[in-house]
Amino acid sequence: MRELDSSPHVLVCIELKRFLMPFSKFGLSAPIINALADLKYLEATEIQKQAIPVILSGKDVIAAAQTGTGKTASFVLPLLEKLSADEECHLRGKRVRVLILTPTRELAVQVEASIAQYGKYLNISSMAMYGGTEIEPQKQRLIWGIDILVATPGRLLDMAHQRAVIFDQLEAFVLDEADRMLDMGFIDDINKIIERLPQQRQNLLFSATISDDIRTLAKRTIHHATEISVTKNQASKPKITQWLVTVDKTNKSALLSYLIKQQQWQQALIFIETKHGAAKLVSQLEKRGIKAESIHSGRTQAVREQILTDFKAGKIKFLVATGIAARGIDIGELARVVNYDLPDKVDDYIHRIGRTGRAGKSGEAVSFVAKDNFRNLCAIESRLGHIIERREFDEFPVKKIVPLSILNYVPKNKR
Repeated sequence: MRELDSSPHVLVCIELKRFLMPFSKFGLSAPIINALADLKYLEATEIQKQAIPVILSGKDVIAAAQTGTGKTASFVLPLLEKLSADEECHLRGKRVRVLILTPTRELAVQVEASIAQYGKYLNISSMAMYGGTEIEPQKQRLIWGIDILVATPGRLLDMAHQRAVIFDQLEAFVLDEADRMLDMGFIDDINKIIERLPQQRQNLLFSATISDDIRTLAKRTIHHATEISVTKNQASKPKITQWLVTVDKTNKSALLSYLIKQQQWQQALIFIETKHGAAKLVSQLEKRGIKAESIHSGRTQAVREQILTDFKAGKIKFLVATGIAARGIDIGELARVVNYDLPDKVDDYIHRIGRTGRAGKSGEAVSFVAKDNFRNLCAIESRLGHIIERREFDEFPVKKIVPLSILNYVPKNKR
């Protein structure tokens, strides 16, 4: 009887095959499976399990999936598979086969980078197109046609008005972070873009939540769609330790500096509400010997991209960000997020803490809460279904006490 070759190489291959079965079961081709193996993506997430087969079948999809659930791969993988299967397609100049619309420049860059990674063994072209950069180089790239175009609404409309991009060969339209699109006031631009698209196309809408506004938008573009929802319980639960510190507003920067030093934080993504506040906080930290950087809408695209690259590489330890970085930016193995300013919207809190605790790693979410934030805190804890742990530091006594929130509070007029 022939003995099994137990060399490390053979064992590695056996292990990879065993773990790759979930993705190969979707019918994805070998080039895509191999690219996933290179990235050590061995098992599909819940949203991927639900969305990939439906998208491969050609159906329209409306999907609710929060940040960090593997949402991008859930639509990129089947679209790559479908494009690569149609080898006879002749792409004419200025045409695109798939259009992915994103709310921010950073998300456009990130999605296109994912396409390049997953499709690196395929002959599929992709491009990220966004404002804040010169338009001519982007026009030049479109001349020969692009298989997958990832774009922000404003720059796409500019290009369409100039006839630099034409949609008569479009096969699929993806609206990513649809809720964020509406929050940022892109509804008119979205409608103008949809009017330019061919009637016969596959439509995919992805959003963190499916609100009434999202349903209204979907009715204009999608008919007879398959609706997919990955609830908090279904999503691979991130291991995030959440805790808060009550603090007077005047002591926030001092408290942050104290925690960084006293708890020996190695890296943190720090969320703040305004770009002016971001610049001020960076200055305050540096006065205390802590080097930090900021990213917000007031910085050029090139600067923002470089800062994000340096932060991901660990060259920047502390990054202060306004809401523009709260959605879609994949930092990877981020140990900690800090809500320096507690957000007004509960969804924003969920998205922010979703930056950490990814891919089975543990993470920490720290929030600074002043008395003015009490109502926001109640809303957040009500959504979470539990009180967030409070920690106190003797060095920072609080003058304006933040009361404990009441999860099941009912106003007097509704009792």
